[in-house]
Amino acid sequence: MRKVYLGLCALLTIAMMAQMYFAAVGAFARPQRDDSYALHDVNGRMILPALILLAIVAAAVARAPGRQIGLTAAPLGLIVVQALIVLVGRAVGGDDDTTPVGLAILGLHAVNGMATMGVSGLVLRRARAFAAAPARPAPAPAPASAPVAG
Repeated sequence: MRKVYLGLCALLTIAMMAQMYFAAVGAFARPQRDDSYALHDVNGRMILPALILLAIVAAAVARAPGRQIGLTAAPLGLIVVQALIVLVGRAVGGDDDTTPVGLAILGLHAVNGMATMGVSGLVLRRARAFAAAPARPAPAPAPASAPVAG
């Protein structure tokens, strides 16, 4: 199960790199349309969360340390922050025209995206170390008590 966990973490990191690529595709698409960021949206809303949830389950089944499981869940929290940044930025910035305050908030989307990618890379590095470490032996059963001669 450790290798499954490692594989999911590798897929997560690849999907994070693809997310950055899809953001650039959307930014440079001409003319800008509503679907310019479609790949970015689908990957960020469905693929990344699904991979993270699967990796969390795999980490728990593989009996990873609690901190490792928590670190594996961190990108999901950062993705939720991504959505909140967009919601707040659009609410402050307006629908048709953006305001300087809205742009300042929306700019945090890129910063948080880089943080999410960094955390995903850290999760992969720790998953690799966990997969390479020897498995902990199962606890030995308690010795049976000997009858007391009397």
